[in-house]
Amino acid sequence: MKKILILAMGLLIGNAAFAQKVITKTGEVKFDANVPAFEPVAATTNSASCVLDQSTGDIAALILIKSFKFKVPLMEEHFNENYMESDKYPKATFKGKILNFDASKLSANKTAYDLEGDLTIHGVTKKIKTKIMLNRANQKVAATANFSVLPQDYNIQIPAIVREKIAENVNIALNFLLEEK
Repeated sequence: MKKILILAMGLLIGNAAFAQKVITKTGEVKFDANVPAFEPVAATTNSASCVLDQSTGDIAALILIKSFKFKVPLMEEHFNENYMESDKYPKATFKGKILNFDASKLSANKTAYDLEGDLTIHGVTKKIKTKIMLNRANQKVAATANFSVLPQDYNIQIPAIVREKIAENVNIALNFLLEEK
C-alpha cells in the first residue's frame, strides 16, 4: 500500500511540475528593417517555439531562420543566402528569465515585466534586456515583446550597395500564446 501511495504522490507531483510549463510552436515573430522611400524590408514567421516555466520565470525560444516569409521572394532568398546564411546558421534562440515573475498574479490585464537573457543570431550570442507584456487568457499565457538589434552586433554583413535601404536598427516583435501541453 505504501508503494502505491508513494507512486501516486510521485505522479501527482510530476504532473503538477509539468503543468508549470506552458509552450507554443506557433509563435509569431516579425522583424522590420524598413527605411522610408525604399521597398519594405520586413518578414514574419508563425512557427516560433517558446517555453515558459511558470514556477521560475525561465523562458526559451527558437526560430528557424528559413521560416521567415517576405512579400518579395527574391528578398527572402537574399535574406537566407547572403545575410543570415541560414544553411550555416539555421536558427535563432533566446534563453532568459522574466524578472520578479509570479504566475499567480497573472490576470486578464497585461502586466509589464523585465526580461533578460541571451539572444543568439547568426552564431553570435549577446545579452539583451527588454520588457515583456504578459496576461492570462482562458488558461493560456499571452506574451508580447518588442526590441531592436543591430545586424553588425551579430556579424551580419550588409553590402554597401544596399546598406542605405536597410534600417540600422532592426525592430523585432514577438507574440506568443502559450498553453499547457
